[in-house]
Amino acid sequence: MNTFNDSTVDKLNGFCFLACVLLIGFWSYPAKSDTTGIIPDYQQITSKDYIFKASIPEYDKDNESLECLADNLYHEARSDGYAGMYAVAMVTLNRVMDPRYPDKVCDVVKQGPVRESWKTRKIESMAEEDRIYFPVKHRCQFSWYCDGKADKVYDEEAYLNSVDIANLVLSASTGKFMLVDITEGSTHYHANYVSPKWRHDRGMMYVSRVGDHLFYRWELL
Repeated sequence: MNTFNDSTVDKLNGFCFLACVLLIGFWSYPAKSDTTGIIPDYQQITSKDYIFKASIPEYDKDNESLECLADNLYHEARSDGYAGMYAVAMVTLNRVMDPRYPDKVCDVVKQGPVRESWKTRKIESMAEEDRIYFPVKHRCQFSWYCDGKADKVYDEEAYLNSVDIANLVLSASTGKFMLVDITEGSTHYHANYVSPKWRHDRGMMYVSRVGDHLFYRWELL
């Protein structure tokens, strides 16, 4: 016949007590808790709400656009893997289609204030198309483009992925297939270790996080 000593009984009692506490906590914990005390306005999102339908002009699907987009994905989000680079591609193309931004891929990627080279600035008779301009350091929309660092490719595998993604999203504009915009129309993002002031701009809405980046959609008001 099995017998239990006092130590075993104490352990069993302790286990039963812990199980009761967990069960009570489970049934009493609110399914939708909100520490603000304000009931959020829930919106049901379906897969059809954010299907990416590109409307890029035919002339903008050239090798230059592909290179600009691939470079942007690589330098901005290679550490976030395929999903992170795909998310940046969506932001780039969302800006192309947004009337508040340039309507060409390369113009979006390189957007920011510029300064003219002293070599052409001193020639008053020079035509505008022949003048040389440089981006103002640390003032570009995509930081890598004017951070003062050499834009070299050190991770070949990541760059090949960026080219594949760039090809994918640019090809979607032909209408042969559609893509899901995992950023839900985002036009902005920032790394999780910075807190830019534009986060609080009117119409700016937080969407989600992909890798080390937080994504926002700038609503048209």
